[in-house]
Amino acid sequence: MTDAVKNGASAACKYAIDASLAAIGLLVLSPMILMIIAILLVLQGRPIFIAHRRIGKNGVMFPCLKFRTMVRDADEVLARHLAANPHLEEEWNTTRKLRNDPRITPFGALLRKSSIDEIPQLLNVVQGRMSLVGPRPIVASEAELYGVHFADYIRVRPGLTGLWQVSGRSDTSYRERVQLDVRYVREKTIAGDLSIMMKTIPAVLRSRGSY
Repeated sequence: MTDAVKNGASAACKYAIDASLAAIGLLVLSPMILMIIAILLVLQGRPIFIAHRRIGKNGVMFPCLKFRTMVRDADEVLARHLAANPHLEEEWNTTRKLRNDPRITPFGALLRKSSIDEIPQLLNVVQGRMSLVGPRPIVASEAELYGVHFADYIRVRPGLTGLWQVSGRSDTSYRERVQLDVRYVREKTIAGDLSIMMKTIPAVLRSRGSY
């Protein structure tokens, strides 16, 4: 059996597992999803979901789904905040996150802290645009931060969870995040994916690096 056939069979097996578990997850979590939609409608209004453009396998862009956790004019709010607080530029450029992000709504902060905002990405998994385990999906402006390792990133589908998520998330630097993604891509196995999924549960409960 050639390497191409082996890789194809492995990818097909991974997708079958991903899609099956994601579909089950959507079914089991449907009452929670409906409740969150109702709360968001009351507290924040529409839109309930956002479909942010992210880079997928082979560099193909796709709409990465999330519950909306930010104010409607988030980009403008961020620009004004960084202009008024230039000392935060380094934090933003290093991690692409802010510990005290003015764009995030109170209920949105709760959803992000518990990672519940990412539940809609189970639909991305069913669609074959994401995997349950893989590199965190990135926006186009982040591609340059991967440098030569961007080629590793686009070899696989981005994941709902991954090595970065179980290794401290935003408490790590962006450089460390890239290294974790590269390590995952080069060493990935189905057994390794299952191990990461099991580690994700306590990582989410501890909320380490989640903001």
